[in-house]
Amino acid sequence: MTTERTFRSFSEFYPYYLEEHSDPVCRRLHYTGSLLVIVIAVFALLTRQYAYLWLLPVTGYGFAWLGHYGFEKNRPATFKYPFYSLMGDWVMLKDMLTGRIRF
Repeated sequence: MTTERTFRSFSEFYPYYLEEHSDPVCRRLHYTGSLLVIVIAVFALLTRQYAYLWLLPVTGYGFAWLGHYGFEKNRPATFKYPFYSLMGDWVMLKDMLTGRIRF
């Protein structure tokens, strides 16, 4: 039987999140998915082609889950901690873009 970890705040969760994303290919796939989500959202909103918005979760989670199942060999944190995990995706991207995490 496994014990589920509990976190009182995102700042407690984020180090765990980074541990779950230690494989560089997994992180790169997360970055790719997140950047594509931004591109698709901007394109859909600027062109008013809102049908493309359905691609957002498919693209974001598709790249992330490929990283977890194919390279990290773990289960995405999304299933246990959906809100913190979503926040973690964007904070990790910001940390990569600002140089706090190696690409």
